[in-house]
Amino acid sequence: MDTQPCTSPPIRSVGEEWRGMAREDMSLGAAAMVAGVGLLVMMIFAGVAFSLFESMVVVGDAAQTARNIADNELLFRVVPCAFLIVAILDVVVAWALYVFLAPVDRSLALLAAWLRVAMAAVFAASLVGLFAAVRLASEGQSGEMVMMSVNAFNDGWDAALAFFGLHLIALGYLAAKSGYVPKVLGVLVMFASVGYLIDSFGSFLVSGYGANVALFTFVGEALLMV
Repeated sequence: MDTQPCTSPPIRSVGEEWRGMAREDMSLGAAAMVAGVGLLVMMIFAGVAFSLFESMVVVGDAAQTARNIADNELLFRVVPCAFLIVAILDVVVAWALYVFLAPVDRSLALLAAWLRVAMAAVFAASLVGLFAAVRLASEGQSGEMVMMSVNAFNDGWDAALAFFGLHLIALGYLAAKSGYVPKVLGVLVMFASVGYLIDSFGSFLVSGYGANVALFTFVGEALLMV
């Protein structure tokens, strides 16, 4: 008869659990690097795209907007192309952040990843509006038709922000709970989500909504890149 005492498996900390998963997946440092570099490159491409977009789209002046796009057709085409790269990188970052935070709560990390992928999909779909705008402008169509396409992109962008805001709530909670990410950073990321959600729903609920709350709450999102 076996008289060896029964022993319970040792309780593993989150860090130990991660190291076990890292051997099967990828290391914590590698996941963090992919996410951080991806966010940095996204910021660069998005900054260029928005700068070009705002230099050519004149709010309240459809005719001038159409002329600007027609006169700078190739340059305007850079805008949706740069945004498409951002959407693709969003998927990569979603995967890296899932690997990075799965040890905390795999189900919630998966939800956070899917919310970011959904945001990227909605945003990518909205780019059809920009490609349509440049085609209409180059064909000499009316400024109103061009601006309708531009506004369709803006509406898609606002809808994408709702998914992004929800993603940041889950992401911030996981980061705060992780034990290997500064808790204050997780709190700031959740705070950043408030701005995106307000701006997203505000644009749909309030005619002529012009606030940019996310401009004052995005700090946590920027620090997460570091």
